[in-house]
Amino acid sequence: MLCHKKTTNNRLQMKRTLFLKNILGIGLLSAVGCRLDGGNSKSEHTLTDIKSASDQESVKELRKDLISAWHRSETMTMTNVEQMPPDYFTFKYTDEAMTFSEQWRHCIMYTCGQLAARSGLVNPYENVKLPVQMTKEHVVKELKNMYAFVRKSIEELSDEMLLSDCEFAGDTIPVWRLFYAMENHIIHHRGQCVVYLRLNGVTPKGFYGW
Repeated sequence: MLCHKKTTNNRLQMKRTLFLKNILGIGLLSAVGCRLDGGNSKSEHTLTDIKSASDQESVKELRKDLISAWHRSETMTMTNVEQMPPDYFTFKYTDEAMTFSEQWRHCIMYTCGQLAARSGLVNPYENVKLPVQMTKEHVVKELKNMYAFVRKSIEELSDEMLLSDCEFAGDTIPVWRLFYAMENHIIHHRGQCVVYLRLNGVTPKGFYGW
């Protein structure tokens, strides 16, 4: 009977520990676990200290995820751009559409402008006027500059700024989410540029992975 009661108590404690882990986060588990084990821990860390460390670790992981996403974005973008023959960078399928070159010019200026304006960064294109029609070499160069700017921004923005709110598209979102919004915008135009390739007899390479 005593053994059964002890086993039941252990199961309840495990469930309670799991509940606290889910609610408070893994960063608090060690401190809470000490208290569940009888309160014999002599750790000098307070829950506030541990939560702060947990928050810092979470932001660190967020930065890693963002940088990974943008590295993948650059790979897919440059694959698309490199496939288009230089002579077709002024191609557009209707008079109203942007040329292949303009599509990427727009992505470069929009991405840098939005990130700079909403997170206090210095826009590298604030005093630079890119030509409306750019050569393949020029597009490749500026795209590499844009991706370098994005990665540098992710690495150097303070935790406070990365987690702060900004206004975008009629909504209020955290700055870290703005980076994903800018990648979504690039995906939109990259999808159009895939069609540009096919319209010029180029079979787009498949994109694999995340």
